[in-house]
Amino acid sequence: MRNPIFSVYGLRNARHLCHWPMRNRVFNSGSVTSVPFRCLRPRSSTRDTDLYSLNKKISHLIRNDRICDARALFDSTNNRNTVTWNSMISGYVQRREIAKARKLFDELPKRDVVSWNLMISGYVSCGGSRYIEEARDLFNRMPGRDCVSWNTMISGYAKNGRMDEALRLFNCMPERNVISWNAMITGFLHNGDVLRAIEFFERMSERDAASLSALVSGLIQNGELDKAARVLTEFGNKDEARADLVHAYNTLIAGYGQKGRVEEARHFFDQIPFYLDRGKQGNGKFQRNVVSWNSMIMCYVKEGDIASARELFDLTTEKDTFSWNTMISGYVHLSNMEEASKLFGEMPNPDTLSWNTMISGFMEIGSLTLANDFFERMPQKNLVSWNSMIAGYEKNEDYKGAVKLFSQMLREGEKPDRHTLSSVLSVCTGLVDLHLGMQIHQLVAKTVTPDVPINNALITMYSRCGAINHARTIFDYFKLQKNVISWNAMIGGYASHGFSEEALEVFKLMTRLKVQPTYITFISVLNACAHAGLVEEGRKQFKSMYSEYGMEPQVEHYAAFVDIVGRHGQLEEAMALINTMPCKPDRAVWGALLGACRVHYNAELARVAAEALMRLEPESSAPYVLLYNMYADVGQWDDAAEVRMMMEKNNIIKQPAYSRLDSSHC
Repeated sequence: MRNPIFSVYGLRNARHLCHWPMRNRVFNSGSVTSVPFRCLRPRSSTRDTDLYSLNKKISHLIRNDRICDARALFDSTNNRNTVTWNSMISGYVQRREIAKARKLFDELPKRDVVSWNLMISGYVSCGGSRYIEEARDLFNRMPGRDCVSWNTMISGYAKNGRMDEALRLFNCMPERNVISWNAMITGFLHNGDVLRAIEFFERMSERDAASLSALVSGLIQNGELDKAARVLTEFGNKDEARADLVHAYNTLIAGYGQKGRVEEARHFFDQIPFYLDRGKQGNGKFQRNVVSWNSMIMCYVKEGDIASARELFDLTTEKDTFSWNTMISGYVHLSNMEEASKLFGEMPNPDTLSWNTMISGFMEIGSLTLANDFFERMPQKNLVSWNSMIAGYEKNEDYKGAVKLFSQMLREGEKPDRHTLSSVLSVCTGLVDLHLGMQIHQLVAKTVTPDVPINNALITMYSRCGAINHARTIFDYFKLQKNVISWNAMIGGYASHGFSEEALEVFKLMTRLKVQPTYITFISVLNACAHAGLVEEGRKQFKSMYSEYGMEPQVEHYAAFVDIVGRHGQLEEAMALINTMPCKPDRAVWGALLGACRVHYNAELARVAAEALMRLEPESSAPYVLLYNMYADVGQWDDAAEVRMMMEKNNIIKQPAYSRLDSSHC
């Protein structure tokens, strides 16, 4: 976490903190404050020279994350000054080892304002009421405070939502600077008080570009895009440091882009000057920078307007890696891999993200060979590269390819993460390979802390592989780590294996716990009712979709309900349901009816269902064979012969039956 003094305003504003002598000034080191030893070089004494060298070494060790070595060096000498102590305190504060920092602070023989500010800043950066109170106690005990002391406490209160106390301190300040005002504005915005933030901004007698940028960013984070635009339009032209305002404009462009308001984003983009002549460009001018171009290009890409994005991309002379990757991802998102490949070929220095984006794109369209080619040619693979390939193989049902690649990944020493293992568990599900799935489960237990997606993948894998008790054990073990997918996996697992009673029991538990069911939940519940012959329960659950949960049944639910009433011999009701469906019946609906007609020997409705299937799948032999068998079962041989003649006339060939064997276990 950055020091609250610098969290919004940036290093360039450190000069506004207070006008101290250089030896007492506190600077930003990326997280917390540190002491600039280069400003403290002595001019004569050997002792002073040794002290300067000691302090410089301690500072160097701390910057290189060698805090233990720095402390050993600190303890090895009694030749210390306040800067030495402050350096060690600063090191501990940076690492959030606040107890060690406080111990040194309490032992410090002679404290200066930097010592006090370091400890106050350390407590504030830790957050929480207890630490804020410790900071306030030190603040109250300070023999002399400066601007940094006040501003740090104000920021600490603001970040912890205690704006009343921040405001009281602000009003008590003997002298305020621009950072003091910015801290209050940021605090109000952080706590959602937009009106007070704007009020304070308007009251500022002196403001800088960071003030405007902070207000604009805060308004956008609070969803007040139009207020941010008004503020930028009204005050941007008045700001003397107009060259620095490009950050505020870029923030607003990105904000509009995130909300899909591309026209407004383009309006502000067009207000930033653009110089085609490089000679007219300069650091002191208000002009577009590479972030401006990238933000606007990203707006178009998110909206799918790839033509406008490409127009800007071709126009800008300031392309960086992000610019290229944004355009490539835009083409990939639209599955235009031809243009993505051309752009990738023109890219000066593709990074790992560029390669991974191309791999994901090819996998998305099923071009496994091209994805593998890019993967093999990658100069440097990372975990995302391996995960994209394995997930791509799984999605395209090349399960053996996924297992082979996963084995290669382990051999090359790449450690799998949750995403890898979740994909490999899905591969085991696709292969219905319980042995491999159990091996991956062991790997999960050894390498990661299971999260909800991993648990869901395990439940699904064990359910699909027939180990339903293993699935239930995992489901019950992770009591708090469940989402609706977990419940669906367990209900679906029971339903698919004919455990209808258990499936409905889990569904009832789900509803008692106020877990909102989904469309997938009801498919499994209705299938469970069909297997168990629970007609009234099925009718009740089908109706509850709309009456209790506001869900319109989809074609899959109608197919399941037709199966329920059809199996029970209520064929006329099933036919009436099909005729009143709001969506077009598919093969599953007509197949359910045809199967029920054969069980209950209803040749008339069987012919209706079979003819509907023939229209949906004109090249399939299944409806002809089912109808032929139906007629044969009831002794209507003339009708059976007619079906055979229809097959010959339409060149329908009955597909031969086959059995599937798993040769890996032979």
